[in-house]
Amino acid sequence: MEESYSTQRLLELRKFTRAIADLLRTQMREYLSTLAPLFRPRNVLGNYAEGGAYEASRTGEKAFKELQELYQIIAQSKLYRLPLELKTPLEVINPQLEMTPVEYTHVAASGNEKKTILVTSPLKWALTYGGFGPGHFRELLNGDNRTTDDLQQFVLHHLMMHSVVTKQPGLAKILRALHFPLSVEQSPEFGDLPLTYVSASISTVRPPDEVLIESTEVSGMNA
Repeated sequence: MEESYSTQRLLELRKFTRAIADLLRTQMREYLSTLAPLFRPRNVLGNYAEGGAYEASRTGEKAFKELQELYQIIAQSKLYRLPLELKTPLEVINPQLEMTPVEYTHVAASGNEKKTILVTSPLKWALTYGGFGPGHFRELLNGDNRTTDDLQQFVLHHLMMHSVVTKQPGLAKILRALHFPLSVEQSPEFGDLPLTYVSASISTVRPPDEVLIESTEVSGMNA
């Protein structure tokens, strides 16, 4: 094992990484605060989304049709089983933007030992409307008290975010120029639902599995 990846070195690097992540997260939040009006669903969906007085305009027809088609594909999946019909205007419960650290599970293997570890990506965040982050979504999907209405709201708020960032390519260009590129990805645990992410333009490296296992045994915490 290389000395640079010893447990002690890992703890030092983790502390350094967290300091950088805190700085970049604060910077990104300032940018999002300025850009927030551009992320309002009504900008893209027009009268099909809440957020203003009715306008005699066809703005949003194409965007809503595409959102509706994607929603129906997702709604019919075994994971969601949601009503196919949508009521308009779509309810926008919280238009405030929220950044949530991205977490994923990793099976670390060292010799005959294997351990499932929850890893946090320090410089990548899920970009959602307030209260609709992946963590809450995961709890709802796996909970015993989930309701169709709550589940539908989560799906729709992620689809509205998807419409906003894909129908306004200028947003991605602005954030890329600020060194915080946007991306849209899918996750196995959320099926075909497109999730929006923002990340720093610098990358991080996950330590070797043997160091991860040793670190979690010493600290009692995930990476």
